[in-house]
Amino acid sequence: MGRENSTSGGDFILVGFSEQPWLEKILFVFILIFYLLTVMGNGTIILVSHLDSQLHTPMYFFLAHLSFIDLTHVTCISPQMLFNLAGSNKSITFVGCVVQLLITLGLGGTECILLAMMAYDRYVAVCQPLHYFTLMPPQLCWILASISWVVGFSNSLIHTPITMTFPRCGHRRINHFYCETPPVLQLACVDTTSYRKEITVLSSVFLVFPLSLILASYGRIAHSVLRMKTPGGRQKAFGTCGSHLTVVSVFYSTVIYMYMAPKPKLSQDVTQFVALLYNLIPSVMNPVIYTLRNRDVKEAIRKLVMGKEKKEDADFS
Repeated sequence: MGRENSTSGGDFILVGFSEQPWLEKILFVFILIFYLLTVMGNGTIILVSHLDSQLHTPMYFFLAHLSFIDLTHVTCISPQMLFNLAGSNKSITFVGCVVQLLITLGLGGTECILLAMMAYDRYVAVCQPLHYFTLMPPQLCWILASISWVVGFSNSLIHTPITMTFPRCGHRRINHFYCETPPVLQLACVDTTSYRKEITVLSSVFLVFPLSLILASYGRIAHSVLRMKTPGGRQKAFGTCGSHLTVVSVFYSTVIYMYMAPKPKLSQDVTQFVALLYNLIPSVMNPVIYTLRNRDVKEAIRKLVMGKEKKEDADFS
């Protein structure tokens, strides 16, 4: 208990895994490695998408946005987690908690919608290949991406102030490793049942509506692929859509498990560890999935590395 009390008046205490100090040391190394891999992987995707002119297409435009979302999400929570795991101070300021809640909630909604926009892009690429660049001009790509960001953060800007203004009667111990809506609401000393129901309904809409668009897009894609007569055409279509479909599967399976599916009664540590994996694994996997399955990205990375090597050789000569 004494390890958690180093906090000032307006701060919160992130309980996290503080009751198991031996586990904190392991988690510090684990989270640090995953954070560095996330920064390196998603930063590389953003960099090559910007620098390589061959990747200036709608697919990589949306992919760069997805990488930025993953990078921002992990950066929003990981440094605070590492700070709390490294010492006895488990506090987070009120402003820091608001920022974490606002950003993570906004990014979650943005990613749901962005994945649907990416599915539409893949539908146009496979089903309307001859008109792809006509149907997906840069202006439309910016509009679709902007809709994702505006809708995601509009929801967050509404719910974050409501969540943070419930009376807490002096309760400051957040039974989690970062500020998220359910554990923050547990601090409220008033009945929040109706508000929780509203959040559940809204979360379902954010999940079901984009997922329906994704399934509809891939239904049309599957229909078109099955009508292709050449194996090469089918293989190209699967290569075009495989990475995105894998990312969608990872994202929605983890989200549905965390927030929608009924779970058995587990210990708080197990529940938090599952939440930790949910926040770290997809952000690391997404660039790996796109890199391993995509020759264009691998070629862009190779050219970027070779270009640096040539420049270094020129400097030495």
